[in-house]
Amino acid sequence: MFCSIDAGNSNIVFAFYDEVKQHWIHEFRVKTSKRLTVLSLEKSIHLFFLENEIKIDEITGVGISSVVPEVNQVLQQFCVEYLGKSCFLIGPESYRLLSVKTARPSEIGSDLMCNAYAAFERMAGPCIVVDFGTALTFTVIGEDGQILGVNIAPGLKTAIKSLFSNTAKLPEVELTLPKSLLGKDTVHAIQAGVLYGYVGLVKEMLKGIQLELGYRCHIIATGGLSSILTSLQQEFDLVDRYLTVEGVRLVTLANQERKVIK
Repeated sequence: MFCSIDAGNSNIVFAFYDEVKQHWIHEFRVKTSKRLTVLSLEKSIHLFFLENEIKIDEITGVGISSVVPEVNQVLQQFCVEYLGKSCFLIGPESYRLLSVKTARPSEIGSDLMCNAYAAFERMAGPCIVVDFGTALTFTVIGEDGQILGVNIAPGLKTAIKSLFSNTAKLPEVELTLPKSLLGKDTVHAIQAGVLYGYVGLVKEMLKGIQLELGYRCHIIATGGLSSILTSLQQEFDLVDRYLTVEGVRLVTLANQERKVIK
């Protein structure tokens, strides 16, 4: 069983891949905090392991993608002390022998690189990965595997929270796509404005990118909020909530194989 750890700005995801059945079987999340400790992480995940009958000695490898450097040491220490495994922390040096290339390895987030690698390996052609996370990102991979660009916008929760935090009388609302674009009350007005606004944003971005490239790309959606904008489903060739953690697994394995060959 392989364990992928994806440390993002909102959550740290622990995902477990059954190497026999070849699919993801368990997922555990904790809120990302700079005050995270090994002890608190061990306590919270211990119960999850018991409930799901996960045995530590079944874990064969661990890979980490992190865009929050402050938690890296805690995660690495957790792997050694609790899981009994050294982990592979993905970084710029990890990308050199991948089929996906980037001109700025030190600037691109490891999560975006994992998305790109998993998508390109699966589709074997040009891709646009739309990641609905804390930020809404569009990662564009060309026909030869080169990352051509990344676009970043505030994520859905970020937009809602910003509206709530910076206005005196507007409430924080659920991320539910309303049936009508015409807001009938305050909550409905915010939901329609933000969520349908994002539908238009995503459609226009995908259209514009492919028009500029001059060819069609495979469109893959991922991220915890990828299923909320239901009217966008026809725009995607694939919706895969596990794309990032699959990329973590593939990048880790690619680097381990390189060491074996050397």
